[in-house]
Parts: sequence; structure tokens; C-alpha cells
Amino acid sequence: MNSQQNIIVTGVAGFIGSCMVQFLNEQGFENIYIVDDFEVEKKRKNWENKKFIKAIERYNLFNWLDKEKPSVSCVIHLGARTDTTEFNYEVHRELNYNYSILLWKYCVSNNIPFIYASSAATYGAGDFGYDDNHEIIEKLQPLNPYGVSKNEFDKWAIKHPNQPPYWAGLKFFNVYGPNEYHKARMASVIWHSFNQIKNEGVVKLFKSHRPDFEDGKQLRDFIYVKDVVKVIYWMFQSMLKNEWNINKNGLYNLGTGNARTFDDLVKATFAGLNLSPNIQYIDMPEDIRDKYQYFTEANMQKLYDAGYHNEFYSLEKGVEDYVKNYLIGLKNY
Repeated sequence: MNSQQNIIVTGVAGFIGSCMVQFLNEQGFENIYIVDDFEVEKKRKNWENKKFIKAIERYNLFNWLDKEKPSVSCVIHLGARTDTTEFNYEVHRELNYNYSILLWKYCVSNNIPFIYASSAATYGAGDFGYDDNHEIIEKLQPLNPYGVSKNEFDKWAIKHPNQPPYWAGLKFFNVYGPNEYHKARMASVIWHSFNQIKNEGVVKLFKSHRPDFEDGKQLRDFIYVKDVVKVIYWMFQSMLKNEWNINKNGLYNLGTGNARTFDDLVKATFAGLNLSPNIQYIDMPEDIRDKYQYFTEANMQKLYDAGYHNEFYSLEKGVEDYVKNYLIGLKNY
């Protein structure tokens, strides 16, 4: 066990946070302070069997830190309000902006590296491309309050005069994988597809409401959660070993760099179940029609230049692992 390195991970009852703790456990890290709203019963199986020092309710965290003054070697902030259909900005501002600022300032005051989740939702319709350079951040126009809140914190972090010794904000693209069952409408298309196949034998995808995209040919950069946690772990290790440097601090895309269609995604889900594809196209709900991204693809060069060289799961391999090893047996990671 890595006994000298205590880590704070937020959002541990959620999808990516729970996978992050599992991956840390697999690498021998058990000295973890896990943070979230642990009263949500349906998320309990995401975290209760993980190995950690203490579970801390998210709104008690800063009082606890002031009182206990623990030794912390890194903060991995994955907690967020991620519902893109929640249009009350204040809901997103509280968790995604204000809470992130408090964590940032804690890391500054205590000289602690800080890794946090941003989002590809910050890019909006992609009018300025999908490059993670800092010059375009002020121009970006996210399509929903969730994306706005993430972009506002990114802008704040870049401009703030006081920064953690090392830090990275990760713009997650379309992440899928185990432990997302609780996300309901916000779960990945793979999760929804699996359940539709199981219940109805058919998958319903949104029609295109743009003439330049055929139905099912909308493109997204889908990334398997196991790749996401590997990248975060690599950053964490680089920062602990002082292999990171302040010139690497900043925002990073986290996708595969290879956009694929929703048709491809659904066909891979059917393949994971050894079934032939059966797809129907339905009208997109009007409440998201003008806020829908038709194309996303991460420019990954900045991460590669920073020194990350592991290969990412292909869509087919990632979906196969997710379907066969988790969804079929309703297993958690």
C-alpha cells in the first residue's frame, strides 16, 4: 500500500469518481479521503466496497479540513452537477464553480497538486473547434448552463494569480462505462441501448434535425472510463514525482481524438450481445434540439506532448468490455 500519499477524491458516489477510486485501489492506493453526497442510496454500491480512509460529506469537507488538517498529496476533483437538461444556472454554479474555487484555494494554500473535471460541453457547437488551447476559452459559447459553469471555472483558473504547484483541468468528452447506472437520462447511449435491446429488441436513436447529418450519423468522441482514469492516474503520478512542471499546467482534452457515429456505437452494443443491429430513428426532444452537439472530436496533441503515450480503447473494444464484463451481469467496477 502507498502509505505516504493521502489523496482526496470528490464525486466518489458518481460514475467517474467511483471508477477512479477503484483504479487507485488496484494500484495499491487505499489512503483516500472520499467526498460526495453519500445519502443518495441508489449510488451506494458505487463506493461502499472501495478501500478508503474516510468518507466525508461534500458540504462538511472544508470544516473537516480546517479541523483535522490532514496531510494531502493530491486533490482529484470529479464531483459535479452534470445534468445538461437542468437549466437553472445557480444549481450548476454552486457545485461546478463555487465549490471548485474553494478546492482550488485549499490546494494553493497547502501547496497541493489539483486535477479537476472540466467538460467538452464548454466547446458548445464547436464554432471555434475542439482545441484545448487557452486562447479560445473566452470566446467559447456553451449550449447549456452545465457547459457554462464548467467554462466559467476554466476561465477563472487560467486567470487566477495564485495557482496550485501543479494542476490540470480535463475536458471530458463522451465518457461511458460501468457505474453510470444511476445517471438516468444522462447515462451513455450504450447504457440506454443495452437496456432497450434487453427490453424491446430495438434501439431508438435521435433523428438528425440538420440537413448536413443523416439520421444516426451524428458524431461524438466516445472515451471509455478506464482510459479516463488511466490518464488521471498518470497525471497524478507525474505530479507526485515532480515529472510535471508548471509549463504543463492548464486545460487538457480527454477524448480519443477519433469521432464515431451513434450508429457505430449502437452496432458495437448489439455486437457485444452477439445480435444483429435493429435501429429506429425518433424525433429529438424539443428541449434539447437547439442545444445539441452534432460533432465533437478532441484534439489530443497537447496531452501527447505532455508525455502521455498509452493507447486508448477503440470504440468496439471498449463497448465489448463494458457490455460483456459489466452490463450483462449488472456488475460494478
